[in-house]
Amino acid sequence: MKYRIVVLAKQVPDTRNVGKDAMKADGTVNRAALPAIFNPEDLNALEQALRIKDRFPGSEVIILTMGPFRAAEIIREAMYRGADRGYLITDRKFAGSDTLATSYAISLAVKKLVPYHFVISGRQAIDGDTAQVGPQTAEKLNLPQVTYAEEILDIQDNNVTIKRRLERGVEVVKSAIPVAVTVHGSAASCRPRLAKLVMKNKHARTVTELQEETKDYTDLYTHRPYLQIEEWTVADLNADVEMLGLSGSPTKVKKIENVVLAHKDSKKLTSDDKDLDWLMQELISSHVIG
Repeated sequence: MKYRIVVLAKQVPDTRNVGKDAMKADGTVNRAALPAIFNPEDLNALEQALRIKDRFPGSEVIILTMGPFRAAEIIREAMYRGADRGYLITDRKFAGSDTLATSYAISLAVKKLVPYHFVISGRQAIDGDTAQVGPQTAEKLNLPQVTYAEEILDIQDNNVTIKRRLERGVEVVKSAIPVAVTVHGSAASCRPRLAKLVMKNKHARTVTELQEETKDYTDLYTHRPYLQIEEWTVADLNADVEMLGLSGSPTKVKKIENVVLAHKDSKKLTSDDKDLDWLMQELISSHVIG
């Protein structure tokens, strides 16, 4: 049996390194001040997809991401690790989309990839932490969904068995295929890049990226069409513009505060017993311990 697996991935600002310049005066994220990375839990999702591909030779892993043209970088990153191809959903009309509008656009893109068997994504993105896009996409596609997945245990014909990581334990569930799955951060880490795949896919580009570059890869793409990362716009998805961007986003942010924690002073400790006694007293008095 061969399976087609669509992995929903997102390029996000690295919120693990937030500083005082991370937010703009209008309350929006200053993306220029933060490096862009592959959303961590989406990498966990990619690994689960690649394991299905390993188990069932001939299966196909497709990356689907929504964002500006630079987001194509995570499609290449996925291809370096074993994904077969990817699509970039990009259009200025998508700007300002909340989870509802985003899931609407993604669901239309997934429908263009029929037939598919799995739609896999990370549980949530580190720039929003809502954990809503995966389930909302599943609802729009009318798919059964398994959230908080930690491992895909078994696939038999039209059924899949999945282990879920819950707050106080684990749960094993079975679902019909096709199915939407969101993967927990406790799942297996994604495999590293393979040098062979890096060399094979390093020239993969979208049309927009080609227009920004000065090098001519025309002949290369003629002979290696797999290097073309296709872009899908609002028109390509035949989407209702009123359901996208700010007009299609009922979520309204009233206020955002940029809070940066910084220490005021510090004390250097030695291995001396007096310093250790002082540290223990401080921890107890501040109720960190005790």
